[in-house]
Amino acid sequence: MPQAVGVIQTLGFPAVLAAADAMVKGGRVTLVYYDLAERGEFLVAVRGPVSEVNLSVEKGLAAAESTPGGEVVSHYIVPNPPENVLAVLPVEYTEKVARFRNAAN
Repeated sequence: MPQAVGVIQTLGFPAVLAAADAMVKGGRVTLVYYDLAERGEFLVAVRGPVSEVNLSVEKGLAAAESTPGGEVVSHYIVPNPPENVLAVLPVEYTEKVARFRNAAN
């Protein structure tokens, strides 16, 4: 099954928390990365089947934008990321997230 990576970057922590919550509840995805970007910006990344990541990011964007003071800085979806991208970026399934991974993804 083709996999995708979906990322949302927000200004402020409450918006990224709302986005992450909505993303994992909105589709069969696994949260694989979270970090502080810069200047008070945060980002969260999920992986899963392409159709589920699309739905998940849509739900995450809606949640982040409806958070008081929340602002989405950017977002993107990479369907079927090549091996060299997975080798360089921290979006691989790790042991830390393995127990939360849905069997379907």
